[in-house]
Amino acid sequence: MMRSELVHTTAFLTIFLAAFLMSCRGKTKTELVVPDRGRNDLTEMNRYFLQKDREIIQNYIERKKLIMKESSTGLWYYIKEEGSGKLIMDNDKVTINYECSLLDGTECYSSDVTGPRTIVLGKTDVEKGLYEGLRMLKSGAEAVFIIPPFLAHGLLGDGKKIPPRATLVYNIKVLMVR
Repeated sequence: MMRSELVHTTAFLTIFLAAFLMSCRGKTKTELVVPDRGRNDLTEMNRYFLQKDREIIQNYIERKKLIMKESSTGLWYYIKEEGSGKLIMDNDKVTINYECSLLDGTECYSSDVTGPRTIVLGKTDVEKGLYEGLRMLKSGAEAVFIIPPFLAHGLLGDGKKIPPRATLVYNIKVLMVR
């Protein structure tokens, strides 16, 4: 290739590249758009699962003859022992004995195996339902929480002992709050 052809080719590529880059300027990422029909189907499916989960939990409560209340978020709870002092708040260091099981009684995790668990509320990664429940308690309190999948580990489970879409039952005893 002759020098003049090389200069023309380089100039052409430079202009082409500049034009291409300028045409991309200011454009945003393409977002996934779910058609209204698909969005409505997903909404209905979510409603169905929420209702089914609620029915399963209510049947469990009736079968076990438990006396439980439901929070506005869908967490079911029974405070067996009130405890004393102030309610647990964010940034409190909370030490608990616990047992986490599935509705069928399969134990997932327990402080009998791992020892007491210490959580810095609001900083330690815990299920949304457990976070909400702990905020209802004081030092020395004992409680039972039934946590539906959407407040627990959701569609995926924890990848270890908690399967996808699992409802969890937590038996909690607050040992210490600092």
